[in-house]
Amino acid sequence: MFRVEMFDISADDPQRAIRFYEQVFGWQIRKWEGPMDYWLIKTGEDAEPGVNAGLAKRENPSQFITPFISVPSVDDYAAKVLAGGGTIIQPKMAIPGIGYLAAFEDTEGNTLGMMEKDESAR
Repeated sequence: MFRVEMFDISADDPQRAIRFYEQVFGWQIRKWEGPMDYWLIKTGEDAEPGVNAGLAKRENPSQFITPFISVPSVDDYAAKVLAGGGTIIQPKMAIPGIGYLAAFEDTEGNTLGMMEKDESAR
């Protein structure tokens, strides 16, 4: 079985969203030092149940919150998504120093992501 690794929040105004989540829930949010504007969100202590998150500027109106499932191979699981009747909506892309991700739509029209950890990703 593979678990939800994180969720991704899309925001029209990232700074406004950051203020909201820090003030309302006390989440710790810091800018990622990677090649794109992205913020890492710590939603609680590592020993507590739950998942952390990320936040980015919304790229299109249909983007909302996307859960990401940790998988051993984005390529293998993209093939499984297609074989199961789903659709790949964001092909595999590298996140330097983190790994690879892709987004898909399930058979019910829900958007989810999958993430393969690989620090050598470029």
